[in-house]
Amino acid sequence: MHSVFTRSPARLTVAALTLALAGCASPSAYAPDTGMIPPHYKHAPADTDGAWKPATPADDVLRGAWWTLFDDSVLNALQANLQDVNPTLQAAYARLQQSRAQQREARASLFPQIGVGFGPTRQRQSPASSGDGDRGAAAHSTLWRAEGSVAYEADLFGRVASTVSAASADMDRTSALYRLTLLTLQADLANAYFLIRELDAEQHIYQRTLELRERSYQLTRVRFEGGDAAERDLERARQEWESARADALGAERQRANAEHALAILAGKAPAEFNLPPQPLTRITVAVPAGLPSALLERRPDIAAAERAMAAAYARIGAAQAAFFPRLELTGEAGFESTELSQLFNWSSRTFLLGPFLGTALNLPIFDGGKRQANADRAQAIFEEEVARYRETLLNAFREVEDNLATLRLLAPQQAAQDNARKAAERSAELSRLQYQTGTHTQLDVIDADRTLLQQQLATARLDGERARATVQLIRALGGGWDAPVPGAAATARVSAPQASTAPAPTLLLRP
Repeated sequence: MHSVFTRSPARLTVAALTLALAGCASPSAYAPDTGMIPPHYKHAPADTDGAWKPATPADDVLRGAWWTLFDDSVLNALQANLQDVNPTLQAAYARLQQSRAQQREARASLFPQIGVGFGPTRQRQSPASSGDGDRGAAAHSTLWRAEGSVAYEADLFGRVASTVSAASADMDRTSALYRLTLLTLQADLANAYFLIRELDAEQHIYQRTLELRERSYQLTRVRFEGGDAAERDLERARQEWESARADALGAERQRANAEHALAILAGKAPAEFNLPPQPLTRITVAVPAGLPSALLERRPDIAAAERAMAAAYARIGAAQAAFFPRLELTGEAGFESTELSQLFNWSSRTFLLGPFLGTALNLPIFDGGKRQANADRAQAIFEEEVARYRETLLNAFREVEDNLATLRLLAPQQAAQDNARKAAERSAELSRLQYQTGTHTQLDVIDADRTLLQQQLATARLDGERARATVQLIRALGGGWDAPVPGAAATARVSAPQASTAPAPTLLLRP
């Protein structure tokens, strides 16, 4: 062994230098910095800790049909149809396919490029080039070639590997963005659906109010014709009736616009879509928030931001590798002949090892600072992506806290609103009875009816707000909730991973 080392000092020196340069070219291991993560949510209820299990779904599985929490067959049907017909989702899937193709294109650089060629070359050589003067005879020649070529870049300093890593991270980012688009559309569809149901509830309230005010108008007209009521009372009753009609038509107009928006989400033209009226019932589903750290494993926008950061980090390695030699191994072999019939004779064989022009091993010495500028730019892009990643994390925590606070405060607000509505119903009932006995004026009845209408509408709107806040909380948590077990309390439970039939992002965080 000693004799081998002593006979090859140059080879050992080159190998040691190569390893040292490779170490300089390779950046340190990628480790995303999430910053400080709170141990718990500020507005999460403290009595649900034992009722749930935090989920850590892999990114290549579906997140669960979370909309089944609401036990609404119409919503379930709309959500089931969403993935096949929505054009926004189809465009996101096409972008994912593009990213996958780009990643395969980048990976192709890891392998030798092999090609073959066949064809003639016809050449006319000028008399001056052969030394016969400008007026000498010109020589013509035809050369037939049949060749194979091989080209391969030896990735000594990780340039190709870094490029492939960046393309893979970009593909993962696009995959996470596809999941984000899917979750966003699912949440938007549920929000639009519950808005329509809220407007249906309002229309139902207006319809009952219209019937009540029409009876009041008819009663006042009878009393007016009998001389027991003034014309002012009749016109006031008519005014309240027409005002209720106008409000009902306004709610109907809003409902039509909301239905059109839902039709677009469902991938249909508004003229082809119709949703029968169905007033909203109160949503009592409780969604557990889990731990803040679970967001890193659940939310696709965090996955996309982390993968963008990983891609930018990989491109730093590619930029640093440009400072070191680049070794490209090329070769050609085949046959050349002036006659096609003699092309494949053994004597016509030819080969070329090494590049046709230049050298195999290249190292730029001076480029006016171009490589350094590229390296600085790659570093700056990485720092930008780090900032965006942390911003995404903070926004995720804020969205969860916002919806937790909304749901926490909506519960007592709805209870107080229910009490106010019941009091208004009783007050309106008493006012009508006292008006019929003559102890109250018509103005008292109208005022009581107005108050009742306001309280009923406020109750319906709070019900709609609670339904949408529940949807927004599920969206903020990254999805992944199933319907409760039949007979159990209405509390969401974490869905088991399901095999994915659609494109899926890869792991969020890598060591």
